[in-house]
Amino acid sequence: MSKIVLASTSPFRRELLNKLGLAYETDAPDIDESALPGETPQQLVARLAEQKARAVATRHPDSLIIGSDQVAVNGDQILGKPGTHDKAVAQLLAASGKGVRFLTGLCLYNSTSGKAQVCVEPFEVVFRPLSMEQIENYLQAEQPYNCAGSFKSEGLGIALFERLLGEDPNSLIGLPLIRLVRMLEKEGVAVI
Repeated sequence: MSKIVLASTSPFRRELLNKLGLAYETDAPDIDESALPGETPQQLVARLAEQKARAVATRHPDSLIIGSDQVAVNGDQILGKPGTHDKAVAQLLAASGKGVRFLTGLCLYNSTSGKAQVCVEPFEVVFRPLSMEQIENYLQAEQPYNCAGSFKSEGLGIALFERLLGEDPNSLIGLPLIRLVRMLEKEGVAVI
């Protein structure tokens, strides 16, 4: 079996991949994650997922490389990681009572054959109407400043939502495991 490498140092993605019980290594891709002019959010995450996998593949011959990238979209606006409290407040106020779409690009790249399987998994989060007090209480409790959309759905962030819509809840956290299992099987890796 080929070695499996996760092209990420994200603790959230590692935690998700651990669910599959596979042996793997991690390696940080060093790429420019800026959007290209005219690039849609779907095109962006698909390109970056593949670019991350290919960047790491140069150091891992004869391996299956998993690349992933995610953006949150509120209307036409891509929501990045807020970084600060004020930006997180603004993101949650803008999302209050609305749906926010998460697009996760996934790539499984075979560094031996040069073959890449790439997909984009959508997932929608519908926020309940939120008061400023609820937003402040949430941000003080979890401080999700390194999370796209300013929340952690695997934690207290679940209290911000009215409903979740999508095929794979893992894609919301950043690694669509259902699709990844199918991709791995196409490469001869049986998860179960």
